[in-house]
Amino acid sequence: MTYEIELKSLLAGREAADALRAKLLSREAKLIEQSRQLNHYFTGSALPSLAARMASHLSPGDAAQLDGITTVARSASVRTRLLNETVLLIVKAAVDDTTSENGIQRREFEAPVAALDLRALDDEVIAAGYQVQARWSRDRDAYRLADGTVVCIDRNAGYGYLAEFERVLDDAARAAAVEAELRELMAALGCEELAQDRLERMFAFYNANWSEYYGTDRTFVIE
Repeated sequence: MTYEIELKSLLAGREAADALRAKLLSREAKLIEQSRQLNHYFTGSALPSLAARMASHLSPGDAAQLDGITTVARSASVRTRLLNETVLLIVKAAVDDTTSENGIQRREFEAPVAALDLRALDDEVIAAGYQVQARWSRDRDAYRLADGTVVCIDRNAGYGYLAEFERVLDDAARAAAVEAELRELMAALGCEELAQDRLERMFAFYNANWSEYYGTDRTFVIE
């Protein structure tokens, strides 16, 4: 089981995104991903049902990992993703007092579902007892630093340019220390952390209006 530590920074625009990219490259960061993504978010609390329905569509190891999350998750968010040509099922379970949708410390499950396209996977999630919350689209460049930190520079429908600073761990005891390290890195790169309460307001606004932004370059500003 892995733990995802993630902090976000809202970037002022393309110039700010390019400036961050230049700083990362000056630290010898490696470009590890360029992608176009469709991300579909769901609401509900039917993880055991979802795990049962997905067992035949996942590898045995992935199916066992998803089943394991159902026994420990206090809250979990479910989403599906089309990453270039790859269809993925994603579950994120909160392990701190932030949310499973946008939290800082989370258990993360992400696995390919080769036999289903995105629409068919969405249908399986809905049949398990979930409802569509919102659909998101973004372009992403991801860079990895020598210490394993991944910094993603995203252009999101609605949000505009956003940076995500992420480290994935297999030891929950190191979560607080890694969170502090990520904040130090953000400060060194001149990135201001996006406050959780503002992020939740942005998330709520997008969810209420997603059909106006999904698949477009339109953005909004929520303070």
